[in-house]
Amino acid sequence: MSMPFSEAVWLCLAVTAGVGGIALCKYKSPGQLGSQVVCLAALWGGICLLRLSLFWILFLFSLSCFLLYMRSPSQELLPVDQKAVLVTGGDSGFGHDLAKHLDKLGFTVFAGVLDEKGSGAEELRRSCSKRLSVLQMDVTNPQQIKDAHSKVVEKVQDKGLWAVINNAGILGFPMDGELIPMADYKSCMAVNFFGAVQVTKTFLPLLRKSKGRLVNISSMGGVFPMQQLAAYSSSKAALTMFSSVMRQELSKWGVKVSVIQPGGFRTNIAGTSESWDQKEKAILDHLPPELQEDYGRDYILQQKNFLRGIGTFSTSDITPVIRDVEHAVSAKSPSAFYAPGKLTSLFLNIAFFFPTSFLDYFEKKQNIQRKDMPRALSTPK
Repeated sequence: MSMPFSEAVWLCLAVTAGVGGIALCKYKSPGQLGSQVVCLAALWGGICLLRLSLFWILFLFSLSCFLLYMRSPSQELLPVDQKAVLVTGGDSGFGHDLAKHLDKLGFTVFAGVLDEKGSGAEELRRSCSKRLSVLQMDVTNPQQIKDAHSKVVEKVQDKGLWAVINNAGILGFPMDGELIPMADYKSCMAVNFFGAVQVTKTFLPLLRKSKGRLVNISSMGGVFPMQQLAAYSSSKAALTMFSSVMRQELSKWGVKVSVIQPGGFRTNIAGTSESWDQKEKAILDHLPPELQEDYGRDYILQQKNFLRGIGTFSTSDITPVIRDVEHAVSAKSPSAFYAPGKLTSLFLNIAFFFPTSFLDYFEKKQNIQRKDMPRALSTPK
């Protein structure tokens, strides 16, 4: 005996909405639960079209709930016990707040900074406990990484290092990929990718000894293509893939690897209006005449509107990022991927599961709303 199609549809929708709502409200947890609920909803949307009997509907519903439960990140946290963690990019932004938060939780924190005499470093020394150590650590400088390693080993001794959080990163000046200087591509890769790899390789013997955690701060842009961010997104995509490979390779050592893919948070990674003007002038001064002719000066000068938009469409509340990193460091069974930020999971699912044509159409519509076009495309022929 089969249920009428309309009743089956409403039953599936009600069950999906109920389970999804309960899960999202009850588990304000880090990790990919939101993404998994979206996938569950899509699965049940397909099941609705099959017009299955009530028995099979209940069976598949039970199975999907079981799978969702099994894939949900563990909420059991390991004791802190003054475990030692290293955070890079502690001068400001995510790294600065992470260092403070982990110190407050009782971790022994090593905060790597670009400038140990800067205001960010001084703030950490002033506001945190004696457990926190500020380390001069430009991630593009192998000698500074080596010196930082020596200081960490000296302090932790037999206690070991529990976690490395590769957070240091730069955005670069957002422009069309053809206009971005090669120097900017190299800078983004040097900091966002090669720097993280160098830090990882240097500290991995300590992590293998403690069977600890490697946490890499990537970006939604490393998966979801966003115009004007070719240099930044490419470096984050490289970091994401590096993390995935390391997750598989390090599992035999008992080291767990997690990737944080934030989206829509406002930090000072974009720089100041003064730095924008300097980068803009440097790009214009060295741009080949052919590109200046095709793109036009007005179009190039409009590019920094993207940076202003970051402030408009993002939030300064980075609590979701801090919460996810804490979970990746402390949970007994951390997730492999975390996607903090409003709609971040949705965008990542679009990138993974939707046809490329849909993704490109979506980006094209966003681009049209900007209303700026290169001179060669906007001049009537």
